[in-house]
Amino acid sequence: MKTQLKKGTLDMCVLAALAAGDSYAYELVSILSRSMEVSEGTMYPLMRRLQAEAWVSTYLVESASGPSRKYYTLTAEGRRQLTLMQQEWQEFVCDVNSVLQLAAGRATGEIA
Repeated sequence: MKTQLKKGTLDMCVLAALAAGDSYAYELVSILSRSMEVSEGTMYPLMRRLQAEAWVSTYLVESASGPSRKYYTLTAEGRRQLTLMQQEWQEFVCDVNSVLQLAAGRATGEIA
């Protein structure tokens, strides 16, 4: 179940990380890996898709330790989508919590 939940929320998590500041893909993996399991193999296709949706844009930054890095930045549309996703997530969490509370009440006999 956790894997399916992650798949459904990974876009929102990436957009939220970018809302805190521009980043490159490997750094995003590092940021998200603090809380969930994410691989580079998942991140690069996701970033291409977010770019195709025009939720992120890119720019190159020279690196002293190798090739230029592609940084991702949130677009205005990306910020709008993030806000919508966060609202939907909060509504979903409330809905699930309501069901769980109802079920717990029925289990204890508080609700017939």
